[in-house]
Amino acid sequence: MSTTVPSSELAAPAPAESVESTDTGKGPAAPRAASWGADPYANALRTGRGPLFLRRSDGWLLPLDVERWCSDAGSADLSALHRCEGPVLDIGCGPGRLVAELTALGHRALGIDVSEAAVARTRGLGGAALLRSVFDPLPGEGRWGTLLLLDGNIGIGGDPAALLARAADLLGAGGLLIAETAPVDVDERVRVRLDDGRGGPAAACGTAAEPFPWARIGTPALLRHARARGWRTADQWGAEGRTFVSLRRPVRERSARTSSQSAESANSTPVISSQLPK
Repeated sequence: MSTTVPSSELAAPAPAESVESTDTGKGPAAPRAASWGADPYANALRTGRGPLFLRRSDGWLLPLDVERWCSDAGSADLSALHRCEGPVLDIGCGPGRLVAELTALGHRALGIDVSEAAVARTRGLGGAALLRSVFDPLPGEGRWGTLLLLDGNIGIGGDPAALLARAADLLGAGGLLIAETAPVDVDERVRVRLDDGRGGPAAACGTAAEPFPWARIGTPALLRHARARGWRTADQWGAEGRTFVSLRRPVRERSARTSSQSAESANSTPVISSQLPK
């Protein structure tokens, strides 16, 4: 992430035509990162202001660009959104500016986030959003046209290889992954806490104060990870000091699990609706 914010550790958009329940029937959801549900993060989204940081154990701080996340989509965002194809899943959509803009542009879009405040704000903007982790069972698996990992979200889970593998399972054949990378050549795994910049951890009690895994990865490192796993580079560009990469899904046989899921939904088209289950 760097002196620029980590591309929103928030969520994104989805496919389309009829409504899917939040209960996909694919088993229990994976544990969510409690830190992103912490009150300081929720408060920042509600007010649209920081300060909010990710703090490493050595005291290093990464500022989170809450004000930008809570504003309308800017020109750098649009440089990514105009490349989207088909139904779009915004992973870690945060307060929903990208989902709202995609909807206005005519895309079928769904945001996912582990923060209730983020999901509520996205829905308040008229976007579709679910309270989910990217590693939870999700609607439309194997049928998404584009996945978004902007605002530093390539760092989710602290393991870019695992995130790329999950993304491959979510995309349809030839699907596109658009990721925002760190604007420096870095490839690191860290454990961080949320910090409100007021002299201590953002949450003083409970699991919200626990460190969680995160990753910072620049364009060269992401391309190395992607090539090693069969992804093809579609494009790379910069806008307003931010850097982006788009990748084509690997051409490979799906796992037995994914094939089974695809068979279950072979006769249905993924869909979204603004009337999501509460």
